[in-house]
Amino acid sequence: MKTEWRLNRTERIDFVGTDDGCQLWTASAGAGPPIVFCHGGPGLWDYLAPMAEMVEDVFTVHRWDQRGGGRSGVASPYTMQRFVDDLEAVRAHFGYERWIVGGHSWGAGLALEYALQHPARTRALLYVSGTGLGRQWRPHYHAERQRRLAAAGADKRWEELSSRARSLDEERELCLLTWMTDYTDTSIGRADAAGMLSGGFVPNYEVNRRLSAEHNARDEQVMVARCRRLGVPALVVHGAADPRPVSAVQSLIEALPDARLEVIELVGHLPWVERDVAFSSILRRFLTSSPADLA
Repeated sequence: MKTEWRLNRTERIDFVGTDDGCQLWTASAGAGPPIVFCHGGPGLWDYLAPMAEMVEDVFTVHRWDQRGGGRSGVASPYTMQRFVDDLEAVRAHFGYERWIVGGHSWGAGLALEYALQHPARTRALLYVSGTGLGRQWRPHYHAERQRRLAAAGADKRWEELSSRARSLDEERELCLLTWMTDYTDTSIGRADAAGMLSGGFVPNYEVNRRLSAEHNARDEQVMVARCRRLGVPALVVHGAADPRPVSAVQSLIEALPDARLEVIELVGHLPWVERDVAFSSILRRFLTSSPADLA
């Protein structure tokens, strides 16, 4: 284990070893009951510090780079089960009996799967901008992404870059063009995406390809049946202007016995960026008004 402390804020950096020798980068800050946030992707790296800072005054928040991305090791396999086991290794490393598990986008699905497999370890589930249990949302997403690219005058460049091999700079440009469509205002999206890319990382497409294929192969009705047995409080947050429509999470909401859906108007896929006060209020209200055992 290697540990360091950042000087610009009270944030602890640890590398957590897994049972197969992979080193997972983690960042921890705050005080109080523990929460872990799982970033999206798959194949990306942590970008959830702004969301973590919204609750660090009352919770200890852990963030991490999933294997294959960012500052973590790249050892395979890249499977949902391995990533769930990695998240459980993070919990065991910090010595918690139970914690709140949350995630954004793909990371919301990872948090859900962890809760399904480890309900006794999960105090509550935070499911932000996830894509639910089915695949019906995909045509809408692809059409809306192309519409937003065209509106920004970037559709031809996106099509050119995505159709051929790319240099490292071109890879980042393609990421920026793709990610900016997740925001209601693509100029805000460009700036925020540039910030996400400023650490020098690029997506790991092998991780993305393998985990996306596994995720897409799930049977929705099997997932519904599993979710019906999950008895932990759940908060589902979705942006009304997310190109992944709110309807994507409908079967999830109906299946979870104790779930609350909050739809935030005028925001896309990253609600804490476009309406930080509204998102923070929803997050904090859930965490501080839920049953006492959350704390």
